[in-house]
Amino acid sequence: MKFEDYHIAPEIKRGLLELGYKRPTDIQFKSIPAILKGEDVLAIAQTGTGKTAAFAIPVLNISMENKRARRPEGVRCIVMVPTHELALQVTDVFEKIGKYTDVKILCLIGGVDQSPQIDQLEEGVDILIATPGRLFDLVSQGHLFLNRVDTLVLDEADHMLDLGFIEDIHDLIKRLPRDRQTLFFSATINETIKNLAYGLVRNAIRIQISPNDPVAKKIDHAVAYIEMDDKRFFLERIIKENPESKILVFVRTRVRAERVSKAMQKVEIETQTIHGEKEQDDRIDVLNQFRSGALKVLIATDISARGIDVPDIDYVINYDLPEQSENYVHRVGRTGRANKKGVAITFCSKEEIPTLREIESFLDKTIEVMEINKKDYSYTLESTFDTDTNWQKLMLDDEKAQALKKKKKR
Repeated sequence: MKFEDYHIAPEIKRGLLELGYKRPTDIQFKSIPAILKGEDVLAIAQTGTGKTAAFAIPVLNISMENKRARRPEGVRCIVMVPTHELALQVTDVFEKIGKYTDVKILCLIGGVDQSPQIDQLEEGVDILIATPGRLFDLVSQGHLFLNRVDTLVLDEADHMLDLGFIEDIHDLIKRLPRDRQTLFFSATINETIKNLAYGLVRNAIRIQISPNDPVAKKIDHAVAYIEMDDKRFFLERIIKENPESKILVFVRTRVRAERVSKAMQKVEIETQTIHGEKEQDDRIDVLNQFRSGALKVLIATDISARGIDVPDIDYVINYDLPEQSENYVHRVGRTGRANKKGVAITFCSKEEIPTLREIESFLDKTIEVMEINKKDYSYTLESTFDTDTNWQKLMLDDEKAQALKKKKKR
């Protein structure tokens, strides 16, 4: 079945055609008809399966029908997401698919001036893509009314729970009309998510897209055993041997992100970081630089992993192993997108081996080992541009600098 065969508005079909969308993916094929009928949907699908379009297409169509029926104006659909980056990504999908429609879409996130958002709400908004913080701020200030919402989409629900947003979800539900359609999308399913989902949906259509291998076939992924203090030298080597490649580096914490960035600066490699402590305008600017290719190396934390939708990332480097096994899939899924192949390399130190085993258990297979002989290992350490190899001292100096910065803020 092709999109041209669906009973959706020609304006939406035109947007899909312009994007090169001809046939639906599995999650789209199973979700779109049910959503168009007004059914509640509980969908489990990995990143990269096209799930944003799976709800964006029917939601846009429903919004167009509401406008043509001259229903009272007001926010009719809320798409709630866990992070700023994901909100921007989802908004981009809605805007591109709905380019030729008259549906008004607003991305509502914190970290930026709320005045333009308030102005747009007053002018009229049909679909709202929002993170919890700013959404509740504007509700409490009396700028946003939820009494006309007839569709709620919870996207990346598992990540919302990881970030502690379960109370926010319950608070939102209390403010919405009971007679609404609820669409629940998650990359993973466990008892907590299952209980939350079935507490929100009514007689939902359950859809689960579970590939045998959660890592896409277009991604070559391997693990290299590297001591913690030596990882920076191997990252330096990979970057310098691939100067034209777009490389995304994942670390565990924002402090680690800044330290690794400083280590790369010492060897004359330009990098930028993206994490929850950066101002929103800075995060948007960094992502735009990375997307355009002006920036070749981006260092990120897991909080940003699902919102980095850049189609031509050549390498994903797991500088640190993720704390949660499923985040490995989300990380490596940033490469090998569309029709391009990608490479994902994990640096694993001795102390991280138990975490690696947990990831392999989650994947239900072992990750191929990238063998590094002693000669090559030594060569990597000796060929660095960094003349100061006292890494422990650098970390201590950085900790002192961070502490001083916090003291000044007080």
